[in-house]
Amino acid sequence: MPLLGRTANGLFWMQRYIERAENMARLLDAGLRLSLTNLSSEPDEWQSVLVSAGVETGYLTKYAEFDPTHIVDYMLRDLDNPSSVLSSIGVARTNGRMVRTALTRETWEAINESWIVLKRQLSRPVDDLPAVLAMVKAQTALIRGSFYGTMLRNSIFDFCNLGTFVERADNTARILDVKYWVLLPEHSSVGSSLDNYQWGSILRSVSALRSYAWEYDADFRAVDIVDFLLLNRRMPRSLAYSYRCINDSLEFLSRAYGAEHEAHETARSIAARLEAGTVKDIIDNGLHEFLEEIIVANNRLSNEIARAYSFYS
Repeated sequence: MPLLGRTANGLFWMQRYIERAENMARLLDAGLRLSLTNLSSEPDEWQSVLVSAGVETGYLTKYAEFDPTHIVDYMLRDLDNPSSVLSSIGVARTNGRMVRTALTRETWEAINESWIVLKRQLSRPVDDLPAVLAMVKAQTALIRGSFYGTMLRNSIFDFCNLGTFVERADNTARILDVKYWVLLPEHSSVGSSLDNYQWGSILRSVSALRSYAWEYDADFRAVDIVDFLLLNRRMPRSLAYSYRCINDSLEFLSRAYGAEHEAHETARSIAARLEAGTVKDIIDNGLHEFLEEIIVANNRLSNEIARAYSFYS
């Protein structure tokens, strides 16, 4: 049965903001790990986190310098930043409360509990960043486990799933862009042991270190890591996996609503590009350019989904 556009909108954005809260933590984790390998005194890796998260402009309206302490505070607990962890989990809860009757009791309670825990934790400045980032990831994993373990696979599930994987695809592209940004000033480090360690840090930030070793081997090779995070269809945070899930949910919705829309073609087009592409082609033609194109196309898809299912009517 088709959902009201308002309900579909609440479900979609509830999941996007839950995923965004976790993704902000993962971007900060990537920045923290890369900062530990930076041999210069310039805070490039911290600026790259702001740029990749798309919040640099907002940050610069409050702060004049790229100070790590301010950046961490801005991305974790600043309510002036609509993408901060605290803002995101708050908006997710608001949307969840609005569509509460569409959720299982377990899913709603997990969302509410995570909001209470993170609001309390982030009510004060962070003094142990790794521990706080781990807590954010644990709380969002609690929500995800409750959701996937208890929700019926119907249109409600599909709109939630679209929110999760549209946001996740965006974030994976942005985390890879953090790495690209850090290497821009010093191309001589490409292929070095330092470079390989930094790529390993990216894997750790997306909880993919062991699964990478299962698919490839223990060596951190940039070309394999890019392939893993972009094109591997079994890696749950890869672009290819995300778009497989997006297309599955859109296909179920087309059956439930009896119609296809522009969003369906856009999603299939992005998935086909990922299916046909090779990591060598992507790197040869410019990894940064490829990631930028994916981010723009992914944002367009989000807007097309909103129009197709009357989110704002």
